Amino acid sequence: MGADSGRFRGTESRISQWLRRRPKPSGTEPDETARLALLLAVADAGMPIAPAAHPVGYRCSCERIGCPTPARHPVSFAWQTQSTTDRAQIERWAAGQPQANFITATGMIHDVLDVPLTAGREALERLLDAGVHVGPVAQSGEDRMLFFTATRGTPQDEDEWWPCELDCHPETMDAHPGLRWHCRGSYVLLPPARLPGELDVRWERGPEHELPDPLTLLETLTDACARYAGSAEQSELDHDAVAWPLSR
Repeated sequence: MGADSGRFRGTESRISQWLRRRPKPSGTEPDETARLALLLAVADAGMPIAPAAHPVGYRCSCERIGCPTPARHPVSFAWQTQSTTDRAQIERWAAGQPQANFITATGMIHDVLDVPLTAGREALERLLDAGVHVGPVAQSGEDRMLFFTATRGTPQDEDEWWPCELDCHPETMDAHPGLRWHCRGSYVLLPPARLPGELDVRWERGPEHELPDPLTLLETLTDACARYAGSAEQSELDHDAVAWPLSR
């Protein structure tokens, strides 16, 4: 599935048309007008954003030695309060920090279901084939896929808030190799973003798609992740059997 999957619903938006353009040769900067248009489209969809670090070669633009998440984290520790949908502020950030990536804070308007790329591609195909409404979807680097959904994080009655064992925060990412549910207190890197090693974060389905209820996607994503984990485990067992034969 590519950016042109936005055509499932008829008229193709200008954002989708831009997404379908052929990528520029490696090493060139993204078109600033198109970059700003994508950022503002996210803000128009109600998803708050804030500046993030960017790659400098294989390093991070932050001053932290050995940054564990190069080009994947906010610039400010106050990112939750800094995140905004204000167009004027976003335009100032984009103009003043032309190389910056951006994050979007989850748990206010939207959540993100973050899955391994192989599982995500399988789930996306199954969901679309079944006619299930799927919202914005992004590919992050070469190993993750992000499904943007409405949030469960702002019930009218705070007593109705329910935690989930899938909940993921920036400091607990490694504890969730399968499905990660970014809700309150978390964020994800927002397309278009650049990562070290000439990798990127890009939209598969743009932010013009309406955010779905996360529960309508959860079963299919969980099932795809389980199959992915089983396949990975079997591959590891097969490798060990070849490398360490137990019998002649």
